[in-house]
Amino acid sequence: MDLKEFDFVLPQELIAQEPVFPRDACRLMVLHRETQTIEHRVFRDILHYLESGDVLVLNDTKVIPARLFARKERTGGRVEILFLEERDGLWECLLSGSRLRPLHILVLEEDPSIRFEILERKEGFWVLRPLFPQAETQEILSRFGHTPTPPYVKRRDIPLEAYQTVYARMPGSCAAPTAGLHFTEELLAELGKRGVEKAMLTLHVGPGTFKPVTTERVENHKMHEEWFSVPQETAAKIQKAKELGKRVVAVGTTTVRALETVALRCGALQAFEGTTDLFIYPGFSFRVVDALVTNFHLPRSTLFLLVCAFGGTAFIKRAYEEAIAQKYRFYSFGDAMLIL
Repeated sequence: MDLKEFDFVLPQELIAQEPVFPRDACRLMVLHRETQTIEHRVFRDILHYLESGDVLVLNDTKVIPARLFARKERTGGRVEILFLEERDGLWECLLSGSRLRPLHILVLEEDPSIRFEILERKEGFWVLRPLFPQAETQEILSRFGHTPTPPYVKRRDIPLEAYQTVYARMPGSCAAPTAGLHFTEELLAELGKRGVEKAMLTLHVGPGTFKPVTTERVENHKMHEEWFSVPQETAAKIQKAKELGKRVVAVGTTTVRALETVALRCGALQAFEGTTDLFIYPGFSFRVVDALVTNFHLPRSTLFLLVCAFGGTAFIKRAYEEAIAQKYRFYSFGDAMLIL
């Protein structure tokens, strides 16, 4: 499968630069796979599409303040650090700066006593050795970290709360599960009154979610592992919904990957904790998810490929063409899509 099949041209002015308020006032494109039809609504209208007994599955991961600003110790050149995860005492990061090389020392702008050594570039990421005790990582991020909005969001003063779902509770992500940003506490409460079940899982969003596809053939791309957990209560709610012929509605691609990983590994959905590098692209057979809430994604990305796998490539491409024509807002702070 050629990656070029999943390319499209997106006008820059359609890339959302700030969140909508209230959250559920954004636009919602509703795709009906059976009839291949499209509706244009606002997000709070999702109330009209979910039914009593359906299970809305949400990723309750919480974004950490993962962006830091540093200087090269010798030259003073500015470097932006996006912390992705810690492995064996080393930091895997994205770095923005010029002439970065192994052995360079970086010092935090706010506190030059906090230092890092650049070790190597590995699989598109930089590996840093913190020159401070490992136990201080969370304190340093909390004290000096900034909201890790994506690079296409030009504003750097977005409050962390605006880049956080209202149900976030498990710290660990370096990016938000953005499909969930559209839900308000009031909307979730109203869904509950109407009999829609709410179920939680956790997948800490890391490099696996947003690492770009660089291989010409889709099948050759390798996903980076991300940690996730599906609790017993969530598995039981989903199993019950399946038995009653109700729908499992996944909020976001991270939720899809967590649920489908368990089904593939265990043969059925059950409580599970571990890591996933599942790459979903057209031809994938979905075992758990019946409907999907998602944002509008980057061309040639693993997220766009997953949505094409779920909705059908031709239908999703047509929907994206219509979204561009109708000037929907794209990416993290953009509008939403409900695929039924």
